Amino acid sequence: MTGVSTGLGRAFAQTALTAGHTVVGTVRSGKDLRAFEELRPGHAHGRILDVTDGDAVLDVVTEVERSVGSLDVVIANAGYGLEGTFEETPLAEVRRQFEVNVFGAVATLQAALPHMRARRRGHLMAVTSMGGLMAVPGMSAYCGSKFALEGILEALGKEVAQFGIHVTAIEPGSFRTDWAGRSMTRAARTIDDYDELFAPIREARQKASGNQLGDPAKAGDALVHIASLERPPAHLVLGSDALRLVTAARTAVDDDIRAWEALSRTTDFAEGAQL
Repeated sequence: MTGVSTGLGRAFAQTALTAGHTVVGTVRSGKDLRAFEELRPGHAHGRILDVTDGDAVLDVVTEVERSVGSLDVVIANAGYGLEGTFEETPLAEVRRQFEVNVFGAVATLQAALPHMRARRRGHLMAVTSMGGLMAVPGMSAYCGSKFALEGILEALGKEVAQFGIHVTAIEPGSFRTDWAGRSMTRAARTIDDYDELFAPIREARQKASGNQLGDPAKAGDALVHIASLERPPAHLVLGSDALRLVTAARTAVDDDIRAWEALSRTTDFAEGAQL
């Protein structure tokens, strides 16, 4: 499991350890490594890792398979939020968002997959977000990274089902972690035209930090539960706020598809191969 120092990653790891599982968790510092291993000595195994270093990810997974044991479940959790309007967010920050949220998760899952494929079993998970199924103003880079990860996971699940490997996208809503507080990266405000729209959104998010609806411990219970199922879901939305917002967003897409169905059909050749 990547990113177990704080937040949902820590909650997922804590619940799995309490349930009696052995957990290998990645962190970014020696201090965090020691704190993680103290959660349950002998069962919590920490590794220092930067998930944007693909070679290091592969090395850690290979070493863990050899020294700790076969990986039954892998959860690509490491990630962070980048807040800012599309126009105000520097391209370098957008690239960094994708490096961590998308390519870091891809590196983690790719490193584990050959071992699971050889055993013909396993469960790959990645934490996306409700922002991978709907989008809000001021989070274009973050939502874009999570939408990208959703697509990768959906295709991956269809590729590896033949090997007995399950793939689940975890889509949390707002949970009581520091994601929206000190962990959030915020692009500088530079364009006054966005003040009326974006200033209240940023203020509301900061005020809500620490008082979110979601309970991380209960999210941990949900993940341990689906990891035990013979047929786990391909998508797991966590939180009633996520259910409400994702449902509304998907309904809006469906409405557009129906409203413009006739125009959509006008772009076909008279004869052609249907996918």
